[in-house]
Amino acid sequence: MERNKNNKNNKKTSPGEKIGAASLVLGTLLLLFHPSLAMLPFGLFLLLCLIMPFLPCAGFFLPIICRGKAGIQDIALTFDDGPSPESTPILLDLLAGHGLQGTFFVIGEKACAHPELIKNILLQGHTIGNHSLRHDPLLMLRRAGTLQADIHNTQKILQEFGIQPLIFRPPAGITNPHLKKVLTREGLTAVNYSCRAFDRGNRNINNLAEKILTRLQPGDIIMLHDLPPHQRNLIDDWQLELDHLFGELKRNYTLSKLEDILQRPVMTPTR
Repeated sequence: MERNKNNKNNKKTSPGEKIGAASLVLGTLLLLFHPSLAMLPFGLFLLLCLIMPFLPCAGFFLPIICRGKAGIQDIALTFDDGPSPESTPILLDLLAGHGLQGTFFVIGEKACAHPELIKNILLQGHTIGNHSLRHDPLLMLRRAGTLQADIHNTQKILQEFGIQPLIFRPPAGITNPHLKKVLTREGLTAVNYSCRAFDRGNRNINNLAEKILTRLQPGDIIMLHDLPPHQRNLIDDWQLELDHLFGELKRNYTLSKLEDILQRPVMTPTR
């Protein structure tokens, strides 16, 4: 039933499709009456196609969720790019210590390499989403068949743990025109984020907590990284930043599971 709901949402006409159709009509009319201006609508549409995929909440090519449902005041925590034996246990301990729940958008190959970490994430009551097979930074420039295989193979890996994710977060939040059809086939919905620290995958952890807290708004989906800092001697500093962040979030906000602020499940048990 949830898969059908996801497919129905993905089949809605996207802004990109609407603007593309409007550009075609306007360009044709201009070709008839003002030929010198005929290429202007197509040029503007091409510019949008180049810019909009890099905006996590734009939803230009397909429906994208990046915040809680309208009226939701709670905050949700999400963690990208894991699991990692150097960072996931730290995150799990911190979340347990603060009594918080999160959603881990995991990499398929890492999940396959560290099954014990996936099991621990699930045992502690957290949820899991699909974040591609190997976090290829050029994934959205690949052929549709390559994109389909990447997402499908990640689903198959995660199904081995008794779950089927219903949400997908594209690497770096970037989308493309093929993604809508692929997610419809896989019964997935695109879920990005509305608040991040711009930490570049924990390359820059300075004031990570304050960067989140100063940008945070009710209903936000926070994106953090399940990766050790690139300077391994800073892992204690990273842990302190997260401990401070989680403590402030718990004192000043209501934190809920992602499925609660979306008001829809984010994964389901496999049959």
